[in-house]
Amino acid sequence: MTQFNRRQFIKLSGLIGCNLLVPENVLGTSSMIRKPVPKTGEMIPVIGLGTSRTFHIENDPDQLSQLVQVCQQFFDMGGSLIDSSPMYGSAEQAIGKILPKMNSNTSLFAATKVWIEGQQAGIRQMETSRKLWGVNQFDLMQIHNLVDWRTHLETLNTMKLNGQIRYIGLTTSHGRDHQQLISIMSSYSIDCVQISYNLIDREVESSVLPLAAKKGIAVIVNRPFQRGALFRKVNGLTVPKWIVGMGCDTWAQFFLKFIISHPAVTCVIPATSKREHLSENMLAGTGDLPNQKQRLKMIDFMESL
Repeated sequence: MTQFNRRQFIKLSGLIGCNLLVPENVLGTSSMIRKPVPKTGEMIPVIGLGTSRTFHIENDPDQLSQLVQVCQQFFDMGGSLIDSSPMYGSAEQAIGKILPKMNSNTSLFAATKVWIEGQQAGIRQMETSRKLWGVNQFDLMQIHNLVDWRTHLETLNTMKLNGQIRYIGLTTSHGRDHQQLISIMSSYSIDCVQISYNLIDREVESSVLPLAAKKGIAVIVNRPFQRGALFRKVNGLTVPKWIVGMGCDTWAQFFLKFIISHPAVTCVIPATSKREHLSENMLAGTGDLPNQKQRLKMIDFMESL
């Protein structure tokens, strides 16, 4: 696995510049930090909501009620971007039942994916997703794990021109796909990429993230906790005192603040079906972010375990 050493990280931080890291925090330290979508300048809350596994509830009314509370709290705490996929079982169906129950101040940034072979099949799948969500358009449509990406990219460019979607994205949660992702990012007009990135999976620091910064491509991060591996790594330990002062009181906040403090990262999408975890995650998007020195110290700390 390729990772940054200290010298490489310092060099990248200087190359990227400060404009992508400055939070929009006009309401004080309790408000959600936002970062710009590079292609448009639209400000996006740095903590989003993933739906993989957690929103696959089929027709369970109790689980639906629980998710309604989670989503309302997400919006109440300044969230906006919800990410899903046809791959996630009944997640999109659940979202469609949840959204009408939200109060009027809901500000949704709807992001999903196309995950099928073939142009017409892709068009049908995206329309099915739109109907399931109950939205007029998706803000972001992503090609999931690069499946039939050439075909779908052509379709998405047409949809964007016609006002059916606002942004085009690509996703991967597999390191083996990074070289192909980099090739597409280098050759085609892409608004956003979604990748895995966390304190024990930092391969993209030397490849995808600097390219995204150079090309003005937004970055959404999935698997921020490495599917629980980070929590297992710190089991029984307390959050270091040297990081608590910036409102980083729990391990979830420690892990999330590391991710969103990277200059090239726009948003991270932890998935949860529990209100207490949702609140914990959302608070990671408030207050201060680790600076370069603190980020390196966080890396050193995790590598020492």
